[in-house]
This record gives sequence, structure tokens and C-alpha cells, in this order.
Amino acid sequence: MKITVGSLTYSWTDSWAQLPDSPSRRLGWAHHGVVVAQNGEVITFHPGDPTVLTFQSNGALVRSWKAPVVEAHGMALSVDGSREYLWIADPGAKRDQAIGYQYQPGPRRGQVIKFSLSGRAALKLALPALAVYGSGTYSPTSVTVFQQRHGGVGDIWVADGYGESYVHRYSNSGDYLGSINGEEGRAGRFNCPHAVYFDTRKTDPELYVADRTNRRVQVFDTEGKFKRAFGSDFLTSPSAFAVSGDYLIIAELRGRLAVLDRDDRLVGYLGANPAIADTERGSPKDPLGWPNQQGPDGGLVRPGDLEPGKFNSPHGVAADQHGNLFVVEWLIGGRYTKLAKS
Repeated sequence: MKITVGSLTYSWTDSWAQLPDSPSRRLGWAHHGVVVAQNGEVITFHPGDPTVLTFQSNGALVRSWKAPVVEAHGMALSVDGSREYLWIADPGAKRDQAIGYQYQPGPRRGQVIKFSLSGRAALKLALPALAVYGSGTYSPTSVTVFQQRHGGVGDIWVADGYGESYVHRYSNSGDYLGSINGEEGRAGRFNCPHAVYFDTRKTDPELYVADRTNRRVQVFDTEGKFKRAFGSDFLTSPSAFAVSGDYLIIAELRGRLAVLDRDDRLVGYLGANPAIADTERGSPKDPLGWPNQQGPDGGLVRPGDLEPGKFNSPHGVAADQHGNLFVVEWLIGGRYTKLAKS
């Protein structure tokens, strides 16, 4: 199946990732990210198990390793010298099939960890030294690095999207440097800064923040100074970023990818299916049910109306050097899709 936006055309490959079958694969509620390594391998996470998965571009699984995280909600890569590293932002909570897809009770133990690509932990960031965390929740959703190869000094930025809606900055050695919360700029306070990403398409790199509940993106310079905000007129749920050539790809949780040009202008949508998030297919307890459906016993089950060419709930997106896109979705059993650029 072909899908297009502007001058871009992609071939949709459904069920692209060749995951080994198991109850946890079928029943785990996926809520993770995806990245593409320099060698073209695609790194993502298992729907139910705390396992990092690495695939070839054709979807063949080449390696996996257990990670000391609850969920690899946000994933990023960085290059230090000659080595590439994987960063994971773990919110410290995951919906559990054993308790009706509710979150486990108790405090969230959010964390951000840097790993070698073979799974060795190299650095764990400390809880930010802010008074709000004396009683507040730390539940990070995204991490990005301003890498030396792009003109940075390796500083690390973390979005606490499910906690106190701050974005924190650390040095390349992990020392806490400071935070922003949106009040510094004209757009206002963040409300679920779900993703952070350094856009390096222009001469001066910029920090993009997916201010999801506010239905917009806020843009800052590399020191955290506000520059502009956009998207409130064409975004509904910005959740993750990727750059493919001159285009910025934004995963929108409510059923589509938004494609933008270098000036933050909307080119169009890929796999657009926004009405899916408003479809009543739930139970009296959860009348909407999205991104899943109500099963015969009243519990939630994987949706049976997934269609090739239409997204349900894009949560993570990555692009390789050939312009192919890899999308992971937020739903029971996960959904791993490749959009091969034509």
C-alpha cells in the first residue's frame, strides 16, 4: 500500500518487526519509543517485557537484552567519540495486563539511563535538584543530547512529561544544570512536555519540546531560551519527533504523523485517522476504550479494526538515512510499522 504527503510517497509495511510470539508480546501494552542507529539497525522495546530489541531494516530481530527499566518510553542515541550509546527515559510505570491494564499502585520511580548498544549501563542521571520533587512526581518521558558532532558539548535534556511538566538540563557527565517549564517564554507553562528533540537541519540547532496537552510545539535555543511556538492550529497531540531530510516528522498520538517543512509549516499528514481517538468502542467504565477495544468480558483487548495505511496511536517515530520511517504505536500488543520511502 502506498501513502503520500506532498511530494513524498511511502510503502506501508504492517507488522514489520518480527517479534517472537509469546503471551507478553500479545498482551503487553506497548508505550515506548524507537530510534535508528548509525549502522541502520532499528532499536525499540518489547510490548510487555523489559527488553530492548534491535532489528535489521527488513524487520529481522538481530539481538535483545534485558533492561533495568519499567518502560523505554523515550529513546535517543548519542555518539561519544567512536561509540554510540542508547538513552532511555523510563517514567517508572506501565499498564499491567494482570490488573486489568491499570498502573501498579505506589510511587513512580522514574529514571534516565545511558547504555551501550549491548546493554551495559554507562550513566544514570540523578533526580533534579528542585523543590517541587520534595512531594511531586518524577516521571520522565523523553531524553535528547546536544551532541558534539552537531556543535554541542554533549549536554543532556530530559522531559518530565508525566510528572511535574519540566524540562531539565544536565552536563555530559550527568551533573544537573537547570530546568525550564515554559514560563520563561511567551507561550506559557508546559502541560505534558512529552518529547524533547534537537533539530539540527539549520545552521543554529534548536531544542523542540512537544507540549502535548497544549497541542503545540515550543522551540528554544541550545541554552534554553524561548524562541517561538507553533502548531496550535494544526496539531492535536504531538508526542515524538524525527527528521528526514528537510522534513520534520511529528508523531501525533491521535492517529497520524504530521509532516512539516524547515519553517515549521505543515506539509500534510501521513496515515491520518484522527477520528479513531473519538470512536466509542469501550465499556461503561471506559466508554472510549481507545487506543484499544472492549472485549467480550468487558475488559480491554487489542483493537480489531487496525487498518494498513491508517494509524491508531503513533507514540514514537524514527527515520533512517534512506528516508524510511519507523513508527511504534501505543496499544495492547504494540504495532511496529515501516514506511519505506519510494
